Amino acid sequence: MQRFAGLEIRERRQGGSSLVTGTEVLPQASGASCVITTDSETARVGRQNSHVQQIELRTYVFLDSLQPQLAAYMGTVSQGFLPIPGDACLWMEVSPGMAVHRVTDIALKASNVRLGQMVVERAFGSLALYHRDQSTVLHSGDVVLDAIGSTVSQRSSCDVSWTEVIRAITPDHAVLINRQNRRGSMIEAGMSMFILETEPAGYVLIAANEAEKASNITIVDVKGVGAFGRLTLAGKEGDVEEAAAAAMRAIDQINR
Repeated sequence: MQRFAGLEIRERRQGGSSLVTGTEVLPQASGASCVITTDSETARVGRQNSHVQQIELRTYVFLDSLQPQLAAYMGTVSQGFLPIPGDACLWMEVSPGMAVHRVTDIALKASNVRLGQMVVERAFGSLALYHRDQSTVLHSGDVVLDAIGSTVSQRSSCDVSWTEVIRAITPDHAVLINRQNRRGSMIEAGMSMFILETEPAGYVLIAANEAEKASNITIVDVKGVGAFGRLTLAGKEGDVEEAAAAAMRAIDQINR
């Protein structure tokens, strides 16, 4: 910080009826642009920076290429820009919930990513960023991590609350699942079903994407917000088992 050139230590400038003094924030090593602010704002800016540094990174999931079914499913629940298959996607979840607005602002100003979803919950906040170019999405993610003083390795680990493959599902069970989940595809009687529940919630997205890459399955339900994330896949028994293995490998990679 230094005084404006030409101003003595006690010199002030008359501006209307108020006295205005100024300080200059020099560029940091990161190469950020210098910021001019009034002396009275210095404390407020410092408090804002301190608050940003207190944001907890719960989930940081990069999807290199959205698979067709997952992209379509995310489009049915999105209130922002819709993803298309092949887009790169970054999903972040932070705490406290309202902090997602600050994270979103940082990410959108860092590059020309599109905001597909932003959910503000009581305790957590989540957002989804899309772009055709992977490096563009990753750049916004890097800027956010730098701003909140965090790294990918500091994100919360993934706790698998429940996972199971149910074979040859009954007609009654299939009908009830289809009535409860109207945004994805339907499950048919006789199909096998893979279910996964994770905490934090957002990790089910990478599980779903990797499962769809690995096998010919049907995405029935993907819930990536809330206290727990829930994924439901269906298909032939062999396909479902292969998809389940791919999903669990993705979760294992996160925890490494």
